[in-house]
Parts: sequence; structure tokens; C-alpha cells
Amino acid sequence: MLDYAQARRMMVDCQLRTFDVNDNAVLDAFDSVPRESFVPKNQEPFAYIDQPLRLGSAGADLRVTPAPMVLGRMIQALKIQPGVAALDVGTGYGYASVLMAQLGATVTAIESIPELVAAAKERLAGKAKVIEGPLRAGAPSEGPFDAILVNGRVETRPQSLLDQLKDDGRLVCVFGPDRGAKVTVFVRAGNAFGSRPLFDASLPALADFAQEASFAF
Repeated sequence: MLDYAQARRMMVDCQLRTFDVNDNAVLDAFDSVPRESFVPKNQEPFAYIDQPLRLGSAGADLRVTPAPMVLGRMIQALKIQPGVAALDVGTGYGYASVLMAQLGATVTAIESIPELVAAAKERLAGKAKVIEGPLRAGAPSEGPFDAILVNGRVETRPQSLLDQLKDDGRLVCVFGPDRGAKVTVFVRAGNAFGSRPLFDASLPALADFAQEASFAF
């Protein structure tokens, strides 16, 4: 039988630490949260491999939990401190929400696929508030937010989510077309938003933030 605690420790030491995740609080959160509890039953034996894992879909709108090394860098880039308000967009089964709550954030999680909403509510009871709705809408009634994490690739600038940031708030997502996508951090300064790419990454595109097809003549 797989020793999940040992697998979790190896994930922290061999995936996160070697990929420049060096914030001790982030490392401790990943070491304490059982990732196998936040994937479908048939995915549990693969919970600690360095790949994204499929959670569910609605047509072409696919949800995955990002590979641990990618998610670790994304959460680290949010610079979460105890007491901040965080929004987890496309939460899936709620893994990222629990990690951010472990770091001391008050977390709101939003998901648009009903079966994943149910899965997240079961796993996040007492740890985060789960909302069902379009991802693009975010959760303005729960904001503004210090930190917003998007679990998926965003092909168009997520302005509706950026508008829900506090001043100096951060949004982290995988941004851009499939072959050129990068984990990108957006930072709000008044009514302006700066952005900085961090590293290459690939995740399925979220339908709510997909680039509209254009016609060529």
C-alpha cells in the first residue's frame, strides 16, 4: 500500500524545493495537506506525481489540479499572509483553497461545474466558502481580495477578476496561448495593473477566459 505521507514528503523535497519553492510556510502547507483527498478516487495513487491531474469536465471545459511544482510557485507568488482574503477560481476539488487556508487566508472558492462544486463543498467544509457560478464573474460580494489564484489557463486578460483585487493585491494565473503560456502575476496599483511573467507552464484553457475565434479571409 502506498505510504501517502512519505510520498507527500518526497513531493515537497524533490518537486517543490527543486523548482524554487523556498517559502517555508508554503512548503509546510504542501507537506500537511493530503493531496490524495482532493482528487477522484481513481487518481489517488497518482496524487504525488509531477503532472496535472484531471478532475472533471463540462463539454470542452476541462478542470485539472496543476502539477504540485507549478501550483507551489503560483501560491508562493501570491505572497499570502495570515488574515488576507483570497479567491480560488476554478477550484475543482478544492486543493488550492485548502493550501491557502493553511497559510492563514480567508478563502472563497468558485466553480462552475456542478459535480465539482459538490465535491469541493464536501472537502472544504469549514475551510472555505464555495460558490457555484461562472468563473469570469468571480465573487465581488465576497471581495475585494488580496490574492486571486486561477486554476487553469487564461487566454484573455481576466479584467473582471482583476477589478476585484484590493490595491496592491495579486492575481496569479497561467496566461497566454497554449504554446506560449506563462505563469503570470498581476499586481494592482490604484486603477492600473502591472504584470510579470514568471515561467513557462501549460494547463487546459478555461472556457470562461478563452480567446474568441477570429475569421480569416
